[in-house]
Amino acid sequence: MPRLRSRHGSDNTVLALACLAQFMVVLDVSIVNVALPPIGRELHYSSIGLQWVVNAYVLTFAGFLLLGGRAADIFGRKKVFLAGLGVFTLASLAAGIAQTSGELTAARAVQGLGGAILSPATLTIITTTFKDGLSRTKALGIWSSVGGAGGAAGAIFGGLLTGYLNWRWVFFVNLPIGALAVVLTILVLTEERRLAGGRLDIAGAVTATGGLALLVYAIVSTDTHPWGSARTILLLAAAAALIGVFVFIQVRVASAPLMPLSLFRSRALSVANLTMLVVGACFFSMWYFLTLYLQVVHGYGPLKAGLLFVPMAAAIVVGAQSSIRLVGRFGPPAVLIGGLVLAAGGYLWIAQLHASSSYVLGVLPGTLLTSLGMGLSFTPLAQTATGGVPVHMAGLASGLLNTSRQVGGSIGLAALATIASSRAAQEAHSRGVKQALTSGYDRAFLVAAVLSLVGVAVASLIPRVRSRQPDSQPEPAFTPAD
Repeated sequence: MPRLRSRHGSDNTVLALACLAQFMVVLDVSIVNVALPPIGRELHYSSIGLQWVVNAYVLTFAGFLLLGGRAADIFGRKKVFLAGLGVFTLASLAAGIAQTSGELTAARAVQGLGGAILSPATLTIITTTFKDGLSRTKALGIWSSVGGAGGAAGAIFGGLLTGYLNWRWVFFVNLPIGALAVVLTILVLTEERRLAGGRLDIAGAVTATGGLALLVYAIVSTDTHPWGSARTILLLAAAAALIGVFVFIQVRVASAPLMPLSLFRSRALSVANLTMLVVGACFFSMWYFLTLYLQVVHGYGPLKAGLLFVPMAAAIVVGAQSSIRLVGRFGPPAVLIGGLVLAAGGYLWIAQLHASSSYVLGVLPGTLLTSLGMGLSFTPLAQTATGGVPVHMAGLASGLLNTSRQVGGSIGLAALATIASSRAAQEAHSRGVKQALTSGYDRAFLVAAVLSLVGVAVASLIPRVRSRQPDSQPEPAFTPAD
């Protein structure tokens, strides 16, 4: 496997560079949440259309993530890393100067593409720089911690930047970070050789992303066009056709398929990915609706709302760190099921919110339960997915799990946003605006609780797998607060 070495700096400098880039990608996921209400007001997003600020990023990130990892092997880590940095940074600039909702949505989609190129490259830089098991484990631990810090920092920075400047700075903040990373990459990194004869499954990535985007668009459109309408049926049929083409490409056409379907012969991997779809669908939505509840219903400013998210981010990190010890003692299925049960209880708690509910008694207990439960779920899901395949395919299994999380998040957010909007519209004529909105959010949280219990049923099908030794640990599928 090609080795990427430092030219002017130590391995620690290489690690710092990879962590800096990952921090930027993770920061951008969480920093935008607090800015959603002012973005919606200034760019005139509809209540249902606002979710595209999140989903445009998530869809392209999910659709091109595996392609980004493959590109790093074929074209070289340094070149792909620089390309990802360039695309992500320039798209951040475009998002910051966007004047219409369409311009921002398009910029966010390009940002997702840049993140899909950049994020896998940070991992390959680490795994090709730190070769022995102990040093690699330590480096991956630092990389994951930085990702967690990026998720927590996003809530704070998003509040500070939006509150004291404006929402555009949640995108502009990526410019100095990206510029610094580009300079360090040029100075520090070099590569000796690339994978010979490799090919990119571009057709697979395009059809998968297109099919998922049409599916999400069809779901969102049911707010104004019923499920039985000709328009919705045609959109769903087109989405199914594109996804069918993607499957055909993977089975019959691609010499290096983006998603080898033979992997799903592993029961452990299949169940882990189905469970991750549920986890992503619920968890993405919680942050989205809580942002709107705190700022639109309670009238909190972006800074205060951002600070109120910090306990939730901390609970995720605590859960993720605790799960490492618990998995060793009780096994992945037990810890995963326990985490999902906690999450379901948390969603049920916040599904009882009223427009006048306090943060301390109404919001905090339920969100801490949910965040802790989701944090507990991360390690057993990663171990289950990668433990069900040969060691040499563990990296691909990790990438598939990350893709499932993103896909679940985008589809779940689209569905729950539509459910919440429909419920709020039904309640608007008989209740105040704020209470109607809260009723919509409550309905979404209730559905998330049910989905979490569905996840418990799916997770119960996981077979027991033997833990890997430290020197053969696969790359992590995600960071704690990603």
